[in-house]
Amino acid sequence: MARRTITRGATNEEDVNVTPLLDIVFIMLIFFIVTSTFVKEPGIEVTRPDASTAELKRLASILIAISAEDEIWINKKRIQLEEVRFAVEQLHRENPRGTAVVQADAKSKSRYLVEVLNQVRAAGITDVAVSTEDA
Repeated sequence: MARRTITRGATNEEDVNVTPLLDIVFIMLIFFIVTSTFVKEPGIEVTRPDASTAELKRLASILIAISAEDEIWINKKRIQLEEVRFAVEQLHRENPRGTAVVQADAKSKSRYLVEVLNQVRAAGITDVAVSTEDA
């Protein structure tokens, strides 16, 4: 019978160390999470009015929806008109660079749109847009 000799030193040199690779992947993941902007959905779908002068808006992190029954929705919660300013201030603290977009249903009253816009501006957000459909 032939004897086999096992050399232990040769296998250590062939191992691949993936620890630095994992460190880089986790650092990149943390970077993308920290720098990303999350959008808070309003919670309902609205039928937006048509507009021929619609422009695309970037970095809209606060979405406010006004339904056809004049209900106001922010972050999947129905709120009263008097609570809009407080809710927007709270969301603005989470993302100070973000802007606000109001999605008003075509059948909602314009008075509610104007009141919501006033509440958003009173919360400290000057860059507010009204969402429309392309005509």
